[in-house]
Amino acid sequence: MLKIKSGPATHLVALSLCFSLLAHGQETTVVLPPSVPDPIEPFNRAMWAFNKGLMTDVIKPTSRVYRFVVVKPVRTGIGNFGRNLTYPGRAINNLLQQKWVGARDESYRFLCNTTVGVAGFWDVATKWKIPKSDADFGQTFGQWGWRPQCFIMLPIFGPSNERDTLGLVADTAANPLLYISPYQLVLANPLTYLGPYSYFSYAVMYNDLADSVNEYVRFSQAETDPYSEIQYAWTFARANQVANFQVKGKQDESSLETLESVFFTYKDPEFPSHATTKSVRIPATGRDLKFTFWLQPGQANVVYIIPGLGGHRLSQPSLALAELVYKNGFSAVLVSSPFNPEFMEHASTAALPAYLPVDGHDMQVALTEIDHRLHGLYPNRLGNKALMGYSMGALETLFIAANGATNAPPAGRGAASRLPLIQFDRYVAINTPVRLTHGIAKLDEFYQAPLDWPATERTANLKNTFLKVAALSRSTLVPQTTLPFDAIESKFLIGLTFRLELRDMIYSSQQRNNQGVLHHSLHNFRRDPAYQEILQYSFQDYFDKFAVPYYQARGIAAPAETIGQAGDLRTYDAALRANADIRVIVNQNDFLLEDEDLAWLHATFTPEQLTVFNKGGHLGNLSNLTVQKSILAALTPMLPPAIKSK
Repeated sequence: MLKIKSGPATHLVALSLCFSLLAHGQETTVVLPPSVPDPIEPFNRAMWAFNKGLMTDVIKPTSRVYRFVVVKPVRTGIGNFGRNLTYPGRAINNLLQQKWVGARDESYRFLCNTTVGVAGFWDVATKWKIPKSDADFGQTFGQWGWRPQCFIMLPIFGPSNERDTLGLVADTAANPLLYISPYQLVLANPLTYLGPYSYFSYAVMYNDLADSVNEYVRFSQAETDPYSEIQYAWTFARANQVANFQVKGKQDESSLETLESVFFTYKDPEFPSHATTKSVRIPATGRDLKFTFWLQPGQANVVYIIPGLGGHRLSQPSLALAELVYKNGFSAVLVSSPFNPEFMEHASTAALPAYLPVDGHDMQVALTEIDHRLHGLYPNRLGNKALMGYSMGALETLFIAANGATNAPPAGRGAASRLPLIQFDRYVAINTPVRLTHGIAKLDEFYQAPLDWPATERTANLKNTFLKVAALSRSTLVPQTTLPFDAIESKFLIGLTFRLELRDMIYSSQQRNNQGVLHHSLHNFRRDPAYQEILQYSFQDYFDKFAVPYYQARGIAAPAETIGQAGDLRTYDAALRANADIRVIVNQNDFLLEDEDLAWLHATFTPEQLTVFNKGGHLGNLSNLTVQKSILAALTPMLPPAIKSK
C-alpha cells in the first residue's frame, strides 16, 4: 500500500502533477514529460477506491487500537526487524545494478543490526551513520532498459506498473520468510510452500501502515482527485534517473520563500485524528456541508478558519493553523474554501466561484449554520468568535468584515440565511491579496515561467525539476533546508499548484452546469482526456470563458468589470477603515502584492491592525515562531461586544 508521509514531502509530491503546458495567447507549446500511460484508468480508479475504503474503514480504526496497545518504540523495532530480514533482496539488486558500494553498505547494516541491534530490532547502523541503499527488482528491471507502459493500481500495495508488479513478485520470492519454518529450509518453488513465518511479512506491513494510515486517509480526503496526483507522481518517484540538484539560474527570493510554506505543518501527528467532523444542511442548496472542529474542554473563544484558493478543510496549512490556535487555548473550526469542490457542490448558490459577493455571502451563511449547530450540540462551550483566513480565504474574511452585517444575498442572487448571519469579534487576514485580478495574472505568469528557457532545453529542464521534487519527497526536510530551485522552477511549481486547483474547479463546475465550453465529456472513471483539455485553460480563460458568460446570463451588467471590481478590497475601503476588529498580516515581498497594494494597506489600517514582515513570500514564513506569535496576538484579546461598545 502506498504510504503518504506527513509534512512537506507530501506537498512536494503533489506539486509534480501536470500533463501539458500551453502558453496563454501564444503559439509556443511546452510539452512536459508524459506520465506512465494509463489505458486501464477505470479499473485503476476502482482499485484506488477499494484501497481507500480499506485504509479508511479497516486499517485506520484498527490501527488506532494497535498504536494504543503497541507503543511507538516497539512498533519502530518491528519495522526495523522486518526491513533487516529483507536484506537479501536489497543486496542482490544492488549487485545486479552494479551498485557495489550500496551492496557493501547494506551488508554492513545487516551485520551490525543483526548482532548489536538484536536481530534488527534496533537500527544501530543508522546511528553509526552507515547509509541505506534501497534497491528492488523493479529498479533493476528499469536499469536493464525496461520502460513501463501501463500504470497499475494494485490492491493493498497501491500504485505500480507492469515492470514494478513483476518486480514485486521477484522481491517477494527473495524474502527469506517465505521459506523458513522452525524445522526446515525449503528452497523450492514459493508457490508450492509457504512457511508459517511468511505471515510475519503481512504483520510487518500492517505495523508500518499503522503509523502512516492517518496521513494517507487525510491526503485522500483533502485532495479533490488524489488518484491523478499519485498516478503522475509515481512516474518520477520510480524513474530510474538521478536528479541534478545544481541550481543553474538565478533564484527568486519571493517565490522560493513561498515554496517554504511546505514547512508549515502540524507538529502532533495525532492532532488530525482528535478532530470531530460533522455536517450542516445548507438551506439554499438542500445539501450537507462537512466541517471539522476541535473544542476545548470548557468554554473558550473559537476561531473559524477559511483556507486559501481551492483549499480543503483538511489541507496541511489549515490543520497547522488549527493546531496553533488550539494549543494556545482556542477552539478551532475548519471549513473548505468556496473554490474547493466540496464547498462548491454542497454550499455554493452559484455554479462556479468567481464573484466575491456571492462567494463571501455563501461562506457566511455556511459559517452561520455551523455556529448554530455547534451551539446546539455544545451549549455554553463557545465564547467569542474570530474569523481567520489565509490567502484567498483572507480576502473572503475581509469581505465578510466589510459586508457581513446584512442578511440579504447580493443583488437578489443566492438565498438569504434562515438565521441572522454570524458576526465575529475579530477578523484576521493572513497574506491577503488586495486585487483578485492582479493575483490571477501573477499565477498565470508563473505557470508560463518555463517559456523563458530555450526551447531545446525546456523538456529536459522540466523533467529534472520533477525529478528533484520526487527526490525531495523522499527526504526529511526542515525549515532550514534550502530548496534547490532557480527562479523559473520555483515560479512554475507555484503556478502549477494553483493551476491544478483551477483544473478541479472547472471539472466540478462543468459536471454540475456544463456550459458547452469543453469538448471532452466528463466521466468520473475516465478523466484523463478532459483533464488534459482543462489544463490548457488559464485563470484568465476561466474568467473570460466560464465566469463572465455565466454571470452575464444571471443578469449582471458588464460582468467582467463587475467581477473585477467586486474582487478588489479597495471597493470596500470605507467599511474596512470603520472596522476596528480587523487584523492583517502580510509580507513585503509577497508576489500577490504590488507597491500600490502595500501603500493602500498602510493607508487603510492602523499600525495596531497591520503587521508587515519583510520576507516570507506568500505564506512562506508561517512556520516562523515570530509570525506565529503575531497570529496569536491578532486573536487576543477578543472582548465581548458589551465591553467594546463602552
